[in-house]
Parts: sequence; C-alpha cells; structure tokens
Amino acid sequence: MPSSVCILTDTTAQFVHPVFNGRENVHVLDLDTSDVLAGWTAKTPLRVDALPTSAGNSLLPCLRVPTSEQLRQEYLELARDYNEIVVLLHSSHLSEAVLNAQEAADAVRGRISVQVIDSLSISVGLGYLVEAAAEAAYANSPSIEIERSLRGLIPHIYSVFCIPGLTYLYHAGFLGQAQALLGEMLGLLPIFSLEEGHLTPVEKVRNPRHLIDFLQEFLDEFSDLSHIAIIQSIPPMVHESKLLREHAALSFTHTPISEHTINLPLATLFGPRTLSVFAIEQVNGV
Repeated sequence: MPSSVCILTDTTAQFVHPVFNGRENVHVLDLDTSDVLAGWTAKTPLRVDALPTSAGNSLLPCLRVPTSEQLRQEYLELARDYNEIVVLLHSSHLSEAVLNAQEAADAVRGRISVQVIDSLSISVGLGYLVEAAAEAAYANSPSIEIERSLRGLIPHIYSVFCIPGLTYLYHAGFLGQAQALLGEMLGLLPIFSLEEGHLTPVEKVRNPRHLIDFLQEFLDEFSDLSHIAIIQSIPPMVHESKLLREHAALSFTHTPISEHTINLPLATLFGPRTLSVFAIEQVNGV
C-alpha cells in the first residue's frame, strides 16, 4: 500500500542537517555532469577539484537536467510507493528542470498527484526547503499543505555568490562572452544575488578583504535569522571564511551556522572558485 508523501529534489541541494525527520522519503534526481570536461576518461567520478578555474576550450560545462519524459517515468516509479509527490527543484531561472517537471506532471494529471514547486534558490536554500518539506511529510501533512508552507518560506531565503569564474556563466548562458573574458582578465571578484530566482549582479570588488567586508554587510542587513550557511570554494578561501564565520557568530549568537564545500552541480554552473552565503530568516518560529 503506498505511503503518503515523498519529496523529489535534485543534486544541487545541500542539506543543513545530515539527518532529519522524513529523510527516507526524499528522493534525489541525479543531474548529469559526466562529460563536463572535454575528453574526460577517468574511471573515477568527476570531482570539483578537477574543474579548471576558467571555462575554456578544454572545458564544456553543461548541467544536464532530466527531460520531461524521464521525469514522467520517475513519477510513475514513485507512485508505486507514494500517494503524493512534491517536486522541489532549483530555480527555474537557472535551468529547465522546473519546466520539464511541470510538463511531466501535466502528462500524469488525473493518475498521480504531483505538486511542482520552484524553489527560486539552489544549494543550501533548496536543501533547507527540502528538509522543511520532509519534516512536514513526516508529520503526515498532505502535499497541498506542504506546498502552502514552502511558498511562505521561499521569500525568506537570501543568498549572494562571489563568482570569479565568469566564463562559467558565459557557457551557462548567463553572461556575454566579452564581458566574461574581460572580468576574468581584470581579476575582479563579481558578486551576484539570487533575486526571485534570477542571478543578478550586485557588486564588483577587487580583493578578498573587500569581499569579506561586503559579505559581512550583507549579513548585517538582517535582524533575526534561523540559519546562516557558507558555501566554500575550491580551492578554499580559508582565512576569509574564518573571518566571515567569526563575524556571523558574534552578530547572531543564537543562530546556527553551517559550512559546506561547493558541490559538483553548483560548480558546473558557477565555477569551482564560487564562494556564497545563505541567510535564512526566522519565519513563525521555523
């Protein structure tokens, strides 16, 4: 007999807690990064530290998302064990994953209950929402209530990204080639935010010290946070992250702070040298 609700997400998600209620009902779509390096023939899986700092002729960065037909098949498989499916994916403005998921949901409408939700986020922002959805499903909330709760949380997730590898953004379709090449040549540290799911440029700084000043000021805009997450680049910015973590701990004495290493799907989109910060506001005691 199928159980109640499952959560379907993707591998861009990074979880705040390694263990949480309902984790066994979370299923993760594997996003294809197998041929991100031209001529990659290694027998071991591709790692983030194998990615070059700049996307050039030796690199063809591409994050392949499941097609609508592949997702339709995934829904059919999950429907054998669950009555309802909540699909919670990274921002629709970063790939076609949400669009394909909705097309697949339309194809099974009337046979399978599928709720597709655009997280308007990625990485820890997405992972945080997945955890909230899993906790609600664990408490036997129906999918429509889970969706309503998530839509209330989404506007309270803020994130900024320092993306030195602008050529990655060019290959991903977010930036023009000339702008990307010039930015890398000048050695700038461009900062972007995710605003309603859109990657939006907000600032350019010239050195790591100014970067940390900006990130500290970003956190200082908030008064009540439920979680702060730092996504560490590869190679890591150890000293800068330490300063940022210390500032966050002093400014938000009761707020949990987690640190994560950038994962391969995010590095494929934004480059391995990306450093980011997520600030999640407190919402009704959540």
